[in-house]
Amino acid sequence: MSIGHTLLGLLEAGPRHGYDLKRTFDEKFGHDRPLHYGQVYSTMSRLLKNGLVEVESTESGSGPERKKYAITDAGITDVEQWLAQPEKPEPYLQSTLYTKVVLALLTHRGAAELLDVQRAEHLRLMRVLTDRKRSGDLADQLVCDHALFHLEADLRWLELTAARLDKLAAEVRK
Repeated sequence: MSIGHTLLGLLEAGPRHGYDLKRTFDEKFGHDRPLHYGQVYSTMSRLLKNGLVEVESTESGSGPERKKYAITDAGITDVEQWLAQPEKPEPYLQSTLYTKVVLALLTHRGAAELLDVQRAEHLRLMRVLTDRKRSGDLADQLVCDHALFHLEADLRWLELTAARLDKLAAEVRK
């Protein structure tokens, strides 16, 4: 995810302080990975340097100065271009799980057991996501569906790999 573009998009609704940006980001996109304040402010500093935002006002108080950021025309154009670009599909051709299976076979360890443990972990996470989906709002349901579909694909791969372990073992041990 492009945090910079996401923060720019949030600024299109109107100027905001870094704290407000972080809170809105976390509410809309960061349920599982909230932003750190340092990440917000370093990103805003970079966007400011690149002319995509400007400081609309600065408030002084008992603590540090609070800057209110506003998106510039260049920032709006940048968000429009980012939104128009399709995301590159992730083919997962260099999977850590595949590497573990091959290494287990090469070292004469239990690749089938590795696949069983992984299957159990995928199923556990699918139960968690399904429960979360049931109690979530539409946005949370869509995020959970995305993750569940990927986990289902992983499970299909685990089953296919388990069915081909003997053949794979013969090939990798040549």
